[in-house]
Amino acid sequence: MTLISFVVPVYQVQGYLRECLDSILDQSFTDVEVIAIDDNSPDHSGEILAEYAARDPRLRVVSLDRNEGQGPARNRGAKLATGKYVWFLDSDDWLAEGAIQAVVDRLRETDAEVLIVDWARVYWTGRTDNSVPGRRFNLAPAVFAAREWPEVLEILHVPWNKVIRRDLLERIDFQFRSGWYEDVPFTYRLLLTADRVSLLARTCVYYRRRRSGAATGTLGDGHFAIFPNWAQVFETFDDSRPGAADLRGRLFRRMIWHFLMVRGNDDRMPKHLRKRYFAEMTDHYRRYLPPDGYPMPDGVEGLKHRLVARGAHHTFQALRLAFRARAYVSRKVRKQKRRVGKTARQVAKVARDGLLMAYYKLQLRMPMDPKLALYGAYWYRGYSCNPAAIYAKARDLAPDVHGVFVVRRDKAETMPPGVDYVIAGTARYYRMLARAHWLINNVNWPDMAVKRPGSVHVMTHHGTPLKVMGIDQRSYPAGAGDPDLGAQLRRADRWDYSITANGFTSQMWDRAYPCRYETLETGYPRNDRLALATPEEIARVRASLGIAPTDRVVLYAPTHREHLPGYHPPFDAAAFVDAIGPNGLLLMRSHYFHDRAKAPVTRQEIERVRDVSEYPSVEDLYLVADVLVTDYSSLMFDYSVLDRPIVIYAPDWQAYRLVRGVYFDIMAEPPGAVATSFPDLLALFRASAVDDDAATKARSHFRARFSSLEDGHAAERVVQRVFLGRAG
Repeated sequence: MTLISFVVPVYQVQGYLRECLDSILDQSFTDVEVIAIDDNSPDHSGEILAEYAARDPRLRVVSLDRNEGQGPARNRGAKLATGKYVWFLDSDDWLAEGAIQAVVDRLRETDAEVLIVDWARVYWTGRTDNSVPGRRFNLAPAVFAAREWPEVLEILHVPWNKVIRRDLLERIDFQFRSGWYEDVPFTYRLLLTADRVSLLARTCVYYRRRRSGAATGTLGDGHFAIFPNWAQVFETFDDSRPGAADLRGRLFRRMIWHFLMVRGNDDRMPKHLRKRYFAEMTDHYRRYLPPDGYPMPDGVEGLKHRLVARGAHHTFQALRLAFRARAYVSRKVRKQKRRVGKTARQVAKVARDGLLMAYYKLQLRMPMDPKLALYGAYWYRGYSCNPAAIYAKARDLAPDVHGVFVVRRDKAETMPPGVDYVIAGTARYYRMLARAHWLINNVNWPDMAVKRPGSVHVMTHHGTPLKVMGIDQRSYPAGAGDPDLGAQLRRADRWDYSITANGFTSQMWDRAYPCRYETLETGYPRNDRLALATPEEIARVRASLGIAPTDRVVLYAPTHREHLPGYHPPFDAAAFVDAIGPNGLLLMRSHYFHDRAKAPVTRQEIERVRDVSEYPSVEDLYLVADVLVTDYSSLMFDYSVLDRPIVIYAPDWQAYRLVRGVYFDIMAEPPGAVATSFPDLLALFRASAVDDDAATKARSHFRARFSSLEDGHAAERVVQRVFLGRAG
């Protein structure tokens, strides 16, 4: 018999599921089974489960035809469990290393029916808090029943911190409800029935506190489910059990604590429901108040209990407002102390910026322009990338929409004829920013930009991520370009749509930017041109750049290193040109963060080497290049659409992955040949290994994973959904 059966309900967790499964299946103790219930998840969770099940027989996947909810999914998994013990684990949480072995050792030592393990809360900011009850774990007897150590009732009432004997589950025959707070009656039925409970004072579970997406953190009336679930606890309570009076009193106090905790979070309870919720609290207080009373808390918490008992909602509200006002005044005092004097130039700038902001706020009071779409790319560097491709397609499919590109003053001359544009920072810019119906950008709009009700913000992004992004950067602080992760997410809160090129990117953005946008997995609009390019177009572009049909063109385009400003990988252009042969032509392009600084060349004038850093269209360069050499740049994903050789030249790979952080191992899953030193790079070209069988096979696998949606119609799919409201 398998020792432990993990039951893992799965729904919309594509960004976290791998970490959860890895944390179980990669443990040193292996006598486990995992029963994953795919609760008709609409994202890529099902594909991830299939991938893991194909390589590990311990994972069994049950796919449901309709969404039933977390509770019924747990019921299904428990029925299929064959282990001596069952451990319910949420699919966005994960186990600590060595947790299963520690659990097994404790179970063998105590023969417990229920083992409660310690846990830690991990917030999206990266902060980790150890559990408060966990500090008392060492005070409990080694084995006990609830009547012998009733403090166990104050430990968090969730299934995932409990390892349960399967025969006990069968004996209590508990069925989880659908909806929220279904874990309340489960926990207390279990604890009140078990004769042998034990604790493990070791962090075994990391409980992910998601910024968004968690049901009980959602604003709405679903929180009223707390009342029937607590009612079930008391309606099934056996007053004939030993110690019943004390247990009932402690459960009652726990219930009121739980009610108040939910009511105290304004992110859960809408204003129009708060009075009704309070009335329900009062009703349950009076209905289930123990005849012998209960241990009422002291101080402010005790006052709240008495207000609930009296049904004094207005007094309760006044008390909360008073505490808020005190906190607000305290913050204002601290802010005032931080103010410092400003120079005359700073004062003038502040005055000008203040006038423009006043004008912007005035425009926010004006009606939105229902036909205005505002575009931006790369912090207003010009007309390019996904926004440009969407702009062009919208002109064809939604000609009544007036598209305007935002551009920096020093880049205005690069704008194509016929494209309306506005200079960033001008009054016209602020007017359009305030009144546009659609706002499309491949980076975020400024922090001061307001998301108006009814406006549509489209984040197109500008690449498939190899390096970690968003809040995933918290694990790599030395490599983070923007350390203010909270500000990053506040900007992402404005998104209505997030455009992705493939399922992998959708999964990573779910992790990196946990906000309430809709993912449009369409392929990248900017790659439409590559997918549809004809031999005639390629020949025309080569001719326009003075490239002969017989030239073998290599595009070298390394990315930047946020953690190493000014770093350039070792590269001798003259030696490289010699290695690629007499017909070789090397095009060198710097990253846009350098504002197209001249690419590093070993000699000022080297025959058959061109610096193309300032060339406006990277798509043209893709089309003329026969081979791409890059390191960690997202260019590799775009260029793979052309199905041409790609070489990864990554001399600092080990340092980059440790400091900057990556989502997958590009050395293990490359798009082609790999070199980790400049001599190795030269050897690849001299041996014609850049397109040998191994490189071709690697490229095929890479394309299947990242380029399957690039059919030339991505921009059309975006315009149909965003501008014309047509799904599919």
